[in-house]
Amino acid sequence: MRIAVTGSIATDHLMTFPGRFADQLVADQLHTVSLSFLVDNLDVRRGGVGPNICFGMGQLGTRPILVGAAGSDFDEYRAWLERHGVDTASVRISEVLHTARFVCTTDADHNQIGSFYTGAMSEARQIELKAVADRVGGLDLVLIGADDPEAMLRHTEECRTRGIPFAADFSQQIARMDGENIRTLMEGATYLFSNEYEKGLIESKSGWSDAEILAKVGTRVTTLGARGVRIERAGQEPIVVGCPEETAKVDPTGVGDAFRAGFLTGLGWGVGLERAAQVGCMLATLVIETLGTQEYTLARAHFMERFTKAYGDAAAAEVRTYLTAASA
Repeated sequence: MRIAVTGSIATDHLMTFPGRFADQLVADQLHTVSLSFLVDNLDVRRGGVGPNICFGMGQLGTRPILVGAAGSDFDEYRAWLERHGVDTASVRISEVLHTARFVCTTDADHNQIGSFYTGAMSEARQIELKAVADRVGGLDLVLIGADDPEAMLRHTEECRTRGIPFAADFSQQIARMDGENIRTLMEGATYLFSNEYEKGLIESKSGWSDAEILAKVGTRVTTLGARGVRIERAGQEPIVVGCPEETAKVDPTGVGDAFRAGFLTGLGWGVGLERAAQVGCMLATLVIETLGTQEYTLARAHFMERFTKAYGDAAAAEVRTYLTAASA
């Protein structure tokens, strides 16, 4: 199953200031703030929803196709992703803009001052999915993740026009979208991903009820945080899958992306929705136990041991077949 993942490509530059921002602010001078903070450390992390999802799929042994836009500074990131099983040949490289990045400083009280530079992400709208499909011999599914809004709309329309099944996944971009755009991106989707809060926001902004949305999409997948995930299809009983027990809760960043990576991999293997969700929840658990979105390792024996404990021998036997084949 050839799965393309469209979405933002970015790096996070995270710094820590040992003092308090509040101590540096002068009440009667806030109209002319000019401050510089000497920070203790700089942590540069790979990110962006597209690479995060693709990295997880690559760890599970598939070879997802990353579709997005980056700058000429993407070479090192590209090498990392290729080394971990990701097809990056369809990434557009801007001739004038840097790869998108988030720059953030956090103080001792966990207050943050941050900026997001969209950079090359704005050129994602120039990517034609037909060229991607022609290169790899066709596409079976396209996940349309958070990206340049115009790119998301274009990819969705192209999927409809060309009859390519697609998964709608607004995530971070839902806050800036209006009801018309949300309805456009959602209608006819084979899968609709969101977390529980986003689910309510989608219904509020679109003006469609839960039942109306289920009538317009194939499968609705709602992540529930520590409670796992709920999968709904019109006229069928919901499927609810819980999460494996965590060894630690280190960093929740990228957990949703990891779930999608596992779920999409399960679809690629051809297992059912429940089993695919179990793979997604197991991978998401590994991420929450790790600092950084792509810093975890997937040791197959360890993965299967924990998967078996969480979901039982029958589920593990089915997944083990595909995981073993993927590692061969």
